Amino acid sequence: MSSSSSVVEARQALARRLSEIRKDAGLTGDQLSAQCRWHPAKTSRIQSGKSTPSETDIKVWCATCGAEDQVPDLIAAARAVQTMYTEWRRMERTGLRAAQESVTSLYERTGLFRVYASRVMPGMVQTREYTAAVLRSIQRERVAVDDVDEAVEARVERQRMLFSGRHRFGLLIEEYVLRAAVCDAETLVGQLGHLITVSAQPFVSLGVIPTGCHRPHLPVEDFYMFDEAEVAVELTSGYLRITQPREIAAYSQMFTDLAGMAVHGAQARQLITTAINALG
Repeated sequence: MSSSSSVVEARQALARRLSEIRKDAGLTGDQLSAQCRWHPAKTSRIQSGKSTPSETDIKVWCATCGAEDQVPDLIAAARAVQTMYTEWRRMERTGLRAAQESVTSLYERTGLFRVYASRVMPGMVQTREYTAAVLRSIQRERVAVDDVDEAVEARVERQRMLFSGRHRFGLLIEEYVLRAAVCDAETLVGQLGHLITVSAQPFVSLGVIPTGCHRPHLPVEDFYMFDEAEVAVELTSGYLRITQPREIAAYSQMFTDLAGMAVHGAQARQLITTAINALG
C-alpha cells in the first residue's frame, strides 16, 4: 500500500470503525479472532490500519459482532481505500483502454487542470502518433493484452472533449521532455509542433523549465491536479489518488514553485523550436 497520508488516514478511519464495532459487541480481539476462525495477528493488523480488510473479512467481522447493518457502508469505505492506490498490473489487467476510460468522468468535471511532466508529454496534449508510441512502450513492458489502438482512440476522444473551451490548463514541462521520447524523431518533431500550436490557445498556459544548474527544486514525480479536489501521481508501481486537503495544498505549492522556475510565452516556444531544430 502507498504511504500517502490520504491512503493511511482512510485505512485508519476504517480500522477505528471496525474496532468500535468489536468493542460495542463486548468482544476482545482474541475472542473476535477465535469466532472469525482466523489468527489474532490478522485482527491486530486490521485494527491498527496496517492492512485493509477484504469484503469477506468485513462481512465475517460484522456477522460475529451482530452488526450486519454496517456491512454496506464499511465495504464502500474499504473500496475507497483500495482505489486511492492502484497497482498498474491491477489497473491494466484487461488492457490499456480501460485505464484510459476510467478517468473520463473526472476529466469531464474538472475546470482547471494543472500538470507537471518530467518524463513524458502530458496526455491531453499528445499527438495520436506520440500517444501510440508511449502506450506501445507500456504495453510491451507490463501489459499482456494488446489493445493499444483502442486505448489511443479513447485518449484522442477525451482530448476532443477537453479542448472544447470549457476547461483551462496550466502545463509545466521539464526541458528534458522536449528531447527524450520513446518515439522516433519524426513523431517527436510532430509532437513538439503540436505543443506550440496548443500553447497558443487562450485557455492554455505553458511553461518549460530549462535544464541547468542551481535550480531551487529538483524534478519531482509527474502529477495531475484536478481543480482543488484531487491529485493523481504516476508512480513506478502504480497510480496514486490524493484527496487529503493538506497534501493537495503541498502539490499546489510545488506547482507554484516550479512555475516560478519556468519560462513562458515566446521563451518557452523558443526552447521548443530549438529542440525541433536539434532533431534535424
